[in-house]
Amino acid sequence: MTEQKRVEKFNSFDLGALRNHLMQADLDSFQASELLAAFLNGRGYGVDARLVPDAILRMDGGQCDTACMQTELERVALVM
Repeated sequence: MTEQKRVEKFNSFDLGALRNHLMQADLDSFQASELLAAFLNGRGYGVDARLVPDAILRMDGGQCDTACMQTELERVALVM
């Protein structure tokens, strides 16, 4: 039996706020990873630390819209 992750669909306001903070705060990759982890931890999820750096790279540069961000968050989130 395959374990299925169930991650909520985050609202566009929260995703937009996270996106803006990642783009405007001039964070290095470590700080951006911590911000992403804090975003998920604050919503009751753990984080697969091995996948976070790749997710940050995909979200960097403003080319990742909210649908893309949702996908990346689902990929790194661990249901607690």
